[in-house]
Amino acid sequence: MAKLAKRVVKSRENIDSDTLYSLADTAKLVKAAALAKFDETIDVAINLGVDPRHADQMVRGVCNLPAGTGKDIRVAVFARGDKADEAKAAGADIVGAEDLMEAIQGGKMDFDRCIASPDMMPIVGRLGKILGPRGLMPNPRVGTVTPNVAEAVKAAKSGSVEFRVEKTGIIHAGVGKASFSEADILANLQTIIGAVIKAKPSGVKGTYLQRISVSSTMGPGIRVNLSTVA
Repeated sequence: MAKLAKRVVKSRENIDSDTLYSLADTAKLVKAAALAKFDETIDVAINLGVDPRHADQMVRGVCNLPAGTGKDIRVAVFARGDKADEAKAAGADIVGAEDLMEAIQGGKMDFDRCIASPDMMPIVGRLGKILGPRGLMPNPRVGTVTPNVAEAVKAAKSGSVEFRVEKTGIIHAGVGKASFSEADILANLQTIIGAVIKAKPSGVKGTYLQRISVSSTMGPGIRVNLSTVA
């Protein structure tokens, strides 16, 4: 316990909770503050001036992180016939139709991303109450409902990240690992923040980007100076 406490204190030594840091300094500090004995995940929290209860203020999208996520993404695909074969060849971990639906209904959800060919949506639609709350429901807007399932699988495996604003108006996303270089952490942060800015709904009034905080799994939150990302 004492060793853990010492690591926590040390991780906070160079970080002032009242200071706004440039995005480049944030990438440097978050890596230095990740002192756990495992490879901590780097997370970003983006507070937006939106009300997700209104359809015209929902923010969601997908972006490809240049340095990848550092995580082995398990992909499930709803497809039949040739599309199923293409998905398997592209590296999908689970491929099926009614059988996959039944497995999910039975509580078996050993995957991080769900993709579907358009003809599978009548089946997938029955799983809305299960997949929706977990952020796993395939959606054409983020490229997870597509006739080109192979490309979608490859994108998911290579570092494609979906983001969606929560009811509180915040987007949370993993953007890499503490073992990444500062340059890779910075590039990933720039990419996802840029994608969120680009996804700004036309119905939003006032300040859209309100706060950004970056942290590692066990490290302190580091607040970003918004003028360094716009």
